[in-house]
Amino acid sequence: MSYISGLADKLSRMLAFVAAIGVLAMMIHVCADILSRVLTGASLPATVEMVSYYYMLLVAFLPLAWVERRGGMISVELLDFMLSPRMRRVSDLLIAALGVVIYAVMAYASWLTAVRNYETGTFVVALQTKIITWPGYFLPPAGFALAAIIVTVRLLQIITGNEEPAREHQA
Repeated sequence: MSYISGLADKLSRMLAFVAAIGVLAMMIHVCADILSRVLTGASLPATVEMVSYYYMLLVAFLPLAWVERRGGMISVELLDFMLSPRMRRVSDLLIAALGVVIYAVMAYASWLTAVRNYETGTFVVALQTKIITWPGYFLPPAGFALAAIIVTVRLLQIITGNEEPAREHQA
C-alpha cells in the first residue's frame, strides 16, 4: 500500500507542477498581449482563445488530484464531532466511495465530450485564424480520472486502516 501511496503522491505532484507551468505560461502570454497592445496598439492573435481553451482548463482540472491528495477540498463537518470514531470511519468511507463515483462519472462524461470534439476537429476562428481547440477537451477527463484514482487510494487506506494524516500544510 505504501508503494501505491507514494506513486499517488508523485503523480499528483507532477500534475500540480504541470498546472503551475500552465499558470506561468498564461501570465507570460497575457503580459505579452498587454505589452503588444501598449507598444503597437494591437493584441496578440488568439490570446483570449488560448487562455479560455487551454490555460484555464490546465489550471483548473489537472491539480484536482493534488488537492485531493493533500486533503484540500472544502469539507463541512457539521456532525463529525458527535460521531464515535467507528462512525466517523464509516462516514469517511462513504464520502470517499461517493467521491470516487462522482469523479469517475465526470471523467467518463467529459471523456465522451473530448472524443466527440476530437472526431469533429473542434476549432474556433479568431481574427481569421483557425485555432484548434479539441486537445483542451482532454484535460478535464484526465484531471477527473486522476482525482478518482487518488480518492480510490484514500478509500483503500480507510478500508485497510492505513489512513494517512491530511497533508494540508505540507509543501
